[in-house]
Amino acid sequence: MPRINIVDVVNEGKFNRFHIGLLICCCIIITFDMFDLVIYSSVIPILMKEWSISTVQAGVMGSYGIFGMMIGAILFGILADKFGRKNILILCVVLFSVFTFLCAFAPGPTTFSLFRFIAGVGIGGVLPNVIALMTDYAPKHMHNMMVSIVMCCFSVGGILAGLIGIYFIPHLGWKSVYWVAALPILLIPFMVKYFHDSPAILLVKGRLDELRLVLTKVNKKVTLAPDVEFEPISVSEKDSGSPVAALFQNRRAQGTVMIWIAFFMCLLMINGVTTWLPNLMLNAGYALGSSLRFMIVFNVGAIIGTLIFGSLADKFGVKKVLVPMFIVSAISMTFLGFKNDVLLLYVIVAITGACTMGAQNISYSFVSQYYPSLMRSTAIGFASGIGRIGGIVGPTFGGYLFTLNLSAQMNFVSFAIPGIIAAIAFSFVPLKLAFENKMIKKPA
Repeated sequence: MPRINIVDVVNEGKFNRFHIGLLICCCIIITFDMFDLVIYSSVIPILMKEWSISTVQAGVMGSYGIFGMMIGAILFGILADKFGRKNILILCVVLFSVFTFLCAFAPGPTTFSLFRFIAGVGIGGVLPNVIALMTDYAPKHMHNMMVSIVMCCFSVGGILAGLIGIYFIPHLGWKSVYWVAALPILLIPFMVKYFHDSPAILLVKGRLDELRLVLTKVNKKVTLAPDVEFEPISVSEKDSGSPVAALFQNRRAQGTVMIWIAFFMCLLMINGVTTWLPNLMLNAGYALGSSLRFMIVFNVGAIIGTLIFGSLADKFGVKKVLVPMFIVSAISMTFLGFKNDVLLLYVIVAITGACTMGAQNISYSFVSQYYPSLMRSTAIGFASGIGRIGGIVGPTFGGYLFTLNLSAQMNFVSFAIPGIIAAIAFSFVPLKLAFENKMIKKPA
């Protein structure tokens, strides 16, 4: 009896109800993942007054969630590759939902910060596992598009947080926005029943009945008899040692280091710009109202760019799309420092959002395809964790620029430089090994 290659079965599948259900559920999870992170900004003024805390204390309270995300991304990425993505993802959803909900009952800043930290650990652990899960089961021709759709839900979560804050806080008080955070718990029964670990993990752990079941869901054209044999996981998928060490084995060291540099620089640029864009535009001579509208246009551009370039990445290859995106992001950001017609400026801001946040979103898809399944969550978790460090540095970097009293042009050029570095780093990520292992489709 011929052996079945599980990767080929998944890649050759057609988008169907299984993928739709997985996509919708992951979109909801990511939406609330972001909601739980950013809702804090809506209640800061109220908490400062109610608990008599300073702006510095409020900033420290906010940072606990970010540090929790760093830890969660790395920790749960490693654990998912060892114990399976399904249970780890469920645990992450429980953590960020329950402990964000408990923030409503915190008696003071200390308890509130502790709850935010634990919730942050769960929030950080969600992303590497959702992206890895999407990549595990997406048809080959839709890898980047499915991940791009999920990543757009970060922006949806931010918008939802703003709307909930606007309508709930005046009528029900600040605690009401944290009650909403408990809603993802309703997804747990669905996840328990319908989610599966990656095919590679099911095969390695000998859960063959479940593997046959999920492969027939993914690819309706496949009929698997009870005695069917599966091709074993290749040597490259089972590198010796831990999945962390495997990131640097089998000719992956250069790619791993370059990916980490790119993620650090990209999130430094994004977090710095999104934090300081209104101030930067004010400094460039625009009114405050226009500056805030630029921020909205920036995020809309990010959503549109992620979807468009995600589709192009499926067609032409991720790396061929990513490197030009980072270069264009640096160029467009440089043009923001010059006084332009308002309509033209909106276009430039939208392009900047599309090619900065859009590139970052697609970068996650690239990482998920670059590494074999048995180390995929670990790889995404570490890239995300390293990126979060850049995300923390970004706002501080922007604040430092303002102390130098530079011109508007130089401020934007300073934020454009990390984009160039990210482009250079991604250009040095070797794809030969990924081609050999059929992780990334080789261009014709």
